[in-house]
Amino acid sequence: MKKTAILILTLSSLASFAQKISDYKYISFPAKFETFKEDFGLAELLTKTLRSKNYIVVPLDKLQWPSEAKDNPCNVLLADIINDSGFLRNKVVVKFKDCNDKEIQSIKGASSIKEYKEGFQDALKQTYTSISPANPIVQSTVQTKVQEPVISTQPVTNVSSLVIDNTAMKFSNGKMDLQKIQIDKSQFILVNSNSSSPFATFKVTTKNDVFRVKLQNGESTLGYFENGNIVIEIPQSNGEYFKEVFSKK
Repeated sequence: MKKTAILILTLSSLASFAQKISDYKYISFPAKFETFKEDFGLAELLTKTLRSKNYIVVPLDKLQWPSEAKDNPCNVLLADIINDSGFLRNKVVVKFKDCNDKEIQSIKGASSIKEYKEGFQDALKQTYTSISPANPIVQSTVQTKVQEPVISTQPVTNVSSLVIDNTAMKFSNGKMDLQKIQIDKSQFILVNSNSSSPFATFKVTTKNDVFRVKLQNGESTLGYFENGNIVIEIPQSNGEYFKEVFSKK
């Protein structure tokens, strides 16, 4: 029973930081979708759909990529449209994979329109609502399968049982004073001694000094060390980010 509980907690922790389409800014797809006899206007429609969701569509030729994508190819998500039609319905599957060929999401769409061009386009339109708007984060530059960092099997949701060490490193943004408490080698928290839950929980990524951050309000974002300070990118209602800097006291 105890092992089962630990497994559930571990999976929950990993799931909360799983990659999503919205983690990316750039998306590329092939000039020809191999499972279709012709284009049927799908490339143009997919391009319009992605751009409406604030993604930047780049060609498959890496020489034509913007410098940000060239410097880190893992910032580019690879999309493909698969013909999944049955006897009576035109069906498509839109697949998104990362630079390590790992599938991030697969979205299905179907149409009862029998004509190929209209039917395939209608099926592709059905996937629109399942594609979240771009909300990019920095991706790992490693283009090989990397081992996931070890995540504590005891996620920090309440700090009332922790002993607050007065000698622990303290940080402030001018409005609040927080203490940095190292939970284990893969995560630490920023905590206000007057609160029963952490202000932010930091988990390591494959990039040094860059962390996936879970805020007190449940939002996920990015954090990093900069000149000895802790920086958190705070999501705003307009989709932009505010740089919150906590200086070491």
